[in-house]
Amino acid sequence: MRYFIKLAYSGTHYHGWQQQPNATSVQETINIAISTILNTEINLMGAGRTDTGVHAKEMFAHFDFDKIIDAPNIIHKLNSYLPKDIAVHDIILVADEAHARFDAIKRTYEYQINLGKDPFSQGQSWYFYQSLDITLMNEAAKLLFNYIDFQCFSKVNTDVNTFDCTIYQAQWILDNEKLIFTISSNRFLRNMVRAIVGTLVNVGLRKITVNDFENIIKSKNRDRAGFSVPAHGLYLIEIEYDYLK
Repeated sequence: MRYFIKLAYSGTHYHGWQQQPNATSVQETINIAISTILNTEINLMGAGRTDTGVHAKEMFAHFDFDKIIDAPNIIHKLNSYLPKDIAVHDIILVADEAHARFDAIKRTYEYQINLGKDPFSQGQSWYFYQSLDITLMNEAAKLLFNYIDFQCFSKVNTDVNTFDCTIYQAQWILDNEKLIFTISSNRFLRNMVRAIVGTLVNVGLRKITVNDFENIIKSKNRDRAGFSVPAHGLYLIEIEYDYLK
């Protein structure tokens, strides 16, 4: 039988989601916990990868287990076993062919920028002290809806068959001294959100124009796009599936 597990984590102390040699990952940490509690080897398949330092308010993964799970009991045991920066919210029995990664129809990220110095947001948002033109940043962000090829915002030498992504939402909002960028798409390329944010910040600083931003997209050249903003301001906040409501 196949199960989806819904969880959240702070990425500060992890080298991303993906299990890897000689580094502590979220995937490995949960694999160990759930394997111990279910008394059999469990290997999670995540809905995607988050980089070192990136957080997730909502993440899904799937695993197979040959018995009916008492979800509330196992969730309680997992949360008691896991470190304080990982929380399990649900375990859901799904169809045997369900896939946490391939079945996701939309993913949403937030990037958080603190415009005022806040000692309580260290490691949870990016402190940026320069003045930004949010109107221009939103004007440029709207151009993302006009394109599907985002090679210019992708990590170079990445192993993908296509750079095409469909953007459903891209907007900056100002909440007191916190600037939040929300972006949704059917898929994301490696480093894509952080590169988009860095390029939009350059628009907000008036280092480049809105027209320059569009030309960067058309160029398909990562060297022309802006810097990648720090990972600790990035959050995966939602993953959607047709069969989960």
